[in-house]
Amino acid sequence: MSQPLAAPAALEHAALPWLQAAAVASLLPHAGQLPPWLTFGCAVLLAWSLTQAMRQGQLPPRWLLLPLVGIAATGIALEYRSLFGRDPGIALLVAMATLKLLELRSRRDAMVLLTLSCFLLLTHFLHSQSIPTALWLLLALWLIVAALLRLQTSVLPPRALLREAARLCLQAIPLTLLLFILFPRISGPLWGLPQDAQRARSGLAEQIEPGSIADLALSGEIAFRVRFDETPPPRRLLYWRGPVLELLQGNAWRPLLASRQAPRIEATGPTLTYESTLEASRQHWLLALDAPGAWPADAELTPSLSLRSREPLHERQRVRLAAHLDYRFNREASPGELQRNLRLPGDSNPRSQALGREWQERIASPRERVVQALQLFAQAPFAYTLQPPILGQHAIDDFLFTTRRGFCEHYAAAFALLMRAAGVPARVVSGYQGGELNPVDGYFEVRQSDAHAWTEVWLAGEGWQRVDPTAAVAPERIERGIVAALPLGEPLPLLAALRTDWLLALRHRWDAANNAWNQYFIGYNAERQRQWLAAVGVATSDWRRWALLLTGGGSLLLAGLALRLLWHRPRRDPLRQEWERALRILARHQVHCQPGEAPLALLARVNQEMPARAPAFAQVVQVYLAARYGPPSPPTAAVTAARQLRAAVAQLAKGNRF
Repeated sequence: MSQPLAAPAALEHAALPWLQAAAVASLLPHAGQLPPWLTFGCAVLLAWSLTQAMRQGQLPPRWLLLPLVGIAATGIALEYRSLFGRDPGIALLVAMATLKLLELRSRRDAMVLLTLSCFLLLTHFLHSQSIPTALWLLLALWLIVAALLRLQTSVLPPRALLREAARLCLQAIPLTLLLFILFPRISGPLWGLPQDAQRARSGLAEQIEPGSIADLALSGEIAFRVRFDETPPPRRLLYWRGPVLELLQGNAWRPLLASRQAPRIEATGPTLTYESTLEASRQHWLLALDAPGAWPADAELTPSLSLRSREPLHERQRVRLAAHLDYRFNREASPGELQRNLRLPGDSNPRSQALGREWQERIASPRERVVQALQLFAQAPFAYTLQPPILGQHAIDDFLFTTRRGFCEHYAAAFALLMRAAGVPARVVSGYQGGELNPVDGYFEVRQSDAHAWTEVWLAGEGWQRVDPTAAVAPERIERGIVAALPLGEPLPLLAALRTDWLLALRHRWDAANNAWNQYFIGYNAERQRQWLAAVGVATSDWRRWALLLTGGGSLLLAGLALRLLWHRPRRDPLRQEWERALRILARHQVHCQPGEAPLALLARVNQEMPARAPAFAQVVQVYLAARYGPPSPPTAAVTAARQLRAAVAQLAKGNRF
């Protein structure tokens, strides 16, 4: 006959605040990532749970929770059009954890809630791996451990409970660090799914048109960091090259990726080496100084002198690069390349094209035509602004002859169009210009607000030459950055606008801390692990082999610890073992020894409930009490008493088989 399942142990009411605090700490950071209706619904359910706990009221019946589960799952499926994937999965977990707060009746329910809370902690790293996120999750972990302790003991006051939880968390640090350093890394980010983690920020687009870079310049996000091996060059020479835009269609400039002609670079100055840490951009471009002299093996140099990686940057990437700041590029260009960079749409910007043709007829030297265009920008009342007016179909005509207010892409696009119309091959280059040295860690920080566009013209005997028309209008942009170039009242990224000394120093320290966090923790990838292991004398190039070694070593260590514990484990009291065996025999006949019940009291109950077996159990009790509580006896007598008890229990068991 099967035995009925024991009811789950009831949950103490005093444990509820600990469980709710742990759950709220785990759920709270997700509020900004969830749909508003789900955040509001979870907040209502949470308030309901807290109110019931404070009033010691009844929890809602389970039949009421089932429809709520169905409503949450249906809403999430409609919102995300699926229940699978990162975002709908997290939303479902949040809803289930919140509903579980209304079902806390037993210790088993509490353990389920804390397990969900631990899993929710991990999911936060799928959205953010920043320092504040990590600190918040440590706080949440501390509360979860405290809640677990509260489930196990009710004697510790709250302060002692928190102190004990902190001690346990601190004791786990050495093993955590050891696993962090040695656990095999595979290609991909530290946290989360490769396609989701470190989600790309907005960066340079594959094409530009008036207004595209001005929008990007409003972002203060870090685009990449650079540390030079030697003295950094002046700011005015820091042109970080991105896509080169040769195709003009309407008002949009696009790159040409079909050409396979190798660039011809003639270095005329020393080589500059540096390390660049690029943020995830989901693009192929490796922003590098003009002109690249060395690059990673998994990247290639395009015919237009840009660096492209074979795979998009889905994660933060650290690369070693070299550059020649003094160089000549393609002094002998092919006719196709020159013809391509003279091409103009026939039906756009007629006034600008007419002006360029007039220069071509009047000025014989191509170099003088370049100077003529720069003088136009320097002498006419052009303004550098992040708020240019809306332009019409002939955007360059409107800009050059009517509005005369624009950002760098306006000047670069207008200059390139004028040059092509004047018979000078020209193209637009997009990328970043400048950067800010962080004196705390020595890294150059290049932000999205440093996004820039300039032009290149091809001159016979000189090759492609960089010309920055923005410098003719706002030279401060090149020398001192966007903040110095923009007039008062212009919108600026918040971080760029903080120019007070103490705020600037604080920002530098915070940026340096973030950089160290990214470099040594988030950026601890397979390559860094391989370098570290090689530095300590462990040479391995395959993470699978390292995983086998680590698993084998860990298994041997655990086996050794287990053997040591078995060898030194305390020997059990033989009298206690036989007594517990007798209790198990009684329990099979529904006679359970109650907590604190003495042997003689139990014998009295057996006389009433199992009179047929009472004599055999009376013999067990007599031998057990004599051996346990009788006068002290020599070791030989104790062995004899244990044998007598074993025989008495055997008689009890034999009687039970009838």
